[in-house]
Amino acid sequence: MARARLLDLTRSLRRADRGATGIDRVEHAYLTQFLAEDVTTFALIRTPLGYLLLDRAGMSAFLDRLNGVTPWGKADMLSRLGKPRAQTIRQAESDLRKRTVARARRGRLPAMLAQYLTGGFDYFNVGHSNLTTRVFDAVKGASGHVHVLIHDVIPLTHPQFQRADTAETFRAKLHRVSARADRVIYNSDDTRQNAETIMQSMGRVPPAIVAHLGTITPKPNSAALPVGLPPVQPYFVTVGTLEPRKNHAFLLDLWDQMGPTAPPLLICGARGWNNAAVFAKLDALPSDSPVKELPNLEDAALAALVKNSTGVLFPSHVEGFGLPPLEALTLGARVLCNDLPVFREFLQDKPVYASVSDQLLWESTIKAWANNPPDEQNRITFIGPTWSDHFKIVLRLK
Repeated sequence: MARARLLDLTRSLRRADRGATGIDRVEHAYLTQFLAEDVTTFALIRTPLGYLLLDRAGMSAFLDRLNGVTPWGKADMLSRLGKPRAQTIRQAESDLRKRTVARARRGRLPAMLAQYLTGGFDYFNVGHSNLTTRVFDAVKGASGHVHVLIHDVIPLTHPQFQRADTAETFRAKLHRVSARADRVIYNSDDTRQNAETIMQSMGRVPPAIVAHLGTITPKPNSAALPVGLPPVQPYFVTVGTLEPRKNHAFLLDLWDQMGPTAPPLLICGARGWNNAAVFAKLDALPSDSPVKELPNLEDAALAALVKNSTGVLFPSHVEGFGLPPLEALTLGARVLCNDLPVFREFLQDKPVYASVSDQLLWESTIKAWANNPPDEQNRITFIGPTWSDHFKIVLRLK
């Protein structure tokens, strides 16, 4: 008989007020998979007032709300306590409290887990949130095993692309994983190599596996696009949060270099952090600029833009994995990306690779593609890693 599972959904609650990014999608994929299997499953969520424990019914209700199938309810009085939070998050907390099988203050967490998860269980944290000594010790004290998915260690290998306080906070998280995890799940060999190099200096490298992330490509829906999209002429798309490591500055410089005859460039993603120069440049764009910022597209609309584009551009300085280029290829789009080892690991020879140190190669490729848009006969055919493949590796726990 399979051991019970406990999935940490703290990140999904904390980000209930915004669109799902790559790590969010992974947590949602685990939630969907665990609900689909005939295995006893619970979810743990940390809130300002303590911990919530959801059973299968509560997890299903949470997933329906995350997917927009069911609207959030009203925020209750308790949700006003603690630090100020977005209204949607307060509503989500209130909804989930109504659907818990148990709640516990911090000191009662071990007793709650021991009461509801008897006979041993596997705790999965796949969202980089709630990686605390309190949780790890509570899980182990209740005869649970700790499984942690590490998406990247970019805050430590490339701190120049992060907020000022991110590196030390992340180092503390990784140190706890190093000391207490029973197993680490990595999304790529590249991430594993970087993480284990750091953990060697921390004194312990936990057992580990590599399981490439899958993707569920949204069905494109051009009707969901804003008026005026897509452009009638060949156009390019870049997808990702506007943060320094995604290197939007490189594309803006490239489009400046190409001048007014440059093809349209659609920048799809929310604004992130430490990127004042890029934000200022976007804010200063004239109305007739070929560069357009599109921050809040629905998944189906974004998929339509990507599928029908002349090419999708990813000049990232560094990635832990890279779901957007994977999704672009599965939609049949051409991809031009920086020559990163992690991209070659799972995208193989399907993209065109060009170092961002070679601006001329990027420019010549973009111009060549603009003069030769893809058609149905020469679309990319790519079958990438699937969630089924991922879970066959991850859930083989012996």
